[in-house]
Amino acid sequence: MHNYRPAPLLEALGVCSEDEQLYRALLACPEATATDLAAFVDWPANRVGRHLRSLLSLGLASRTPGRPARYLPAVPEAAVELLALRKQAAIVEARLGAAALTAEFRQPDAFTVIRGAEAIAQRFYQAQQCAQDEVLVLDRLPYAVFAAPGVTYRTIYDMASLSEPGDLVAARSSGCCRMLRDVPLKLVVVDRRTALLPTGPDVVVELGPSSLLDALLRLFDLLWQQASPLTPSVSDGPLTSDDQQLLSLAAAGLTDQAIARRLGVAQRTVERRMQRILKALDATTRFQAGLRAGQQGLLV
Repeated sequence: MHNYRPAPLLEALGVCSEDEQLYRALLACPEATATDLAAFVDWPANRVGRHLRSLLSLGLASRTPGRPARYLPAVPEAAVELLALRKQAAIVEARLGAAALTAEFRQPDAFTVIRGAEAIAQRFYQAQQCAQDEVLVLDRLPYAVFAAPGVTYRTIYDMASLSEPGDLVAARSSGCCRMLRDVPLKLVVVDRRTALLPTGPDVVVELGPSSLLDALLRLFDLLWQQASPLTPSVSDGPLTSDDQQLLSLAAAGLTDQAIARRLGVAQRTVERRMQRILKALDATTRFQAGLRAGQQGLLV
């Protein structure tokens, strides 16, 4: 009789603890008969027979011809590899099935309401981790942004959310971004197929492919055209990158005082640099400077 029961190792691969116990008994007693195994593990014959059939179906054992039948354990390394491959195949099949279920679930203009801060944060994380091409963001969301490798981020920040010098630095480090006065809503769109739209405290509406999502995408593209870049382009023109940044902020409607606060410099420094920009662009007003900079591609 063998009463020792080591901790199970194969449960993660779909092998129940009793199957594993009998497999380990077979490793200790190769070429054992069902009667031998019953005595070794102290199980009734019908219980041993049931789990032997399970081991045969899992590929963990084989049966010799003749009578009485004897059982041989599979080599552990090969057996575990086979079980792992089957598990991976099952995962792939489940993912394909999930795509089919999603197609059934996503009726035209269908949406899902997500409630609770924890559930919302988890959904934002999952959506971004599943992104393959592009993530579009309106405003600075109260949830962390997890940039997935190889995914392009385009973000439009509300001017009010960039009130400190450090905010501009953080915004520019988040990818391709622009700034706009009075962004109308908060929004995240992943691969132009899934939108997460906060509608209230701890409430988010998730949209799939639908006419409403199409409208939100058109809104984003329109706002993107109107917004001012936060990361000036490299140019051989008359403006430095710092000049382009200052002019972009001015084009967004910020006053000298607001620009100085965001850049962390004195207001007189902003005024002096603005005069230099006007002179470099041969402009007499800021509006004229903005037009000429735009025509020369200095604000894009």
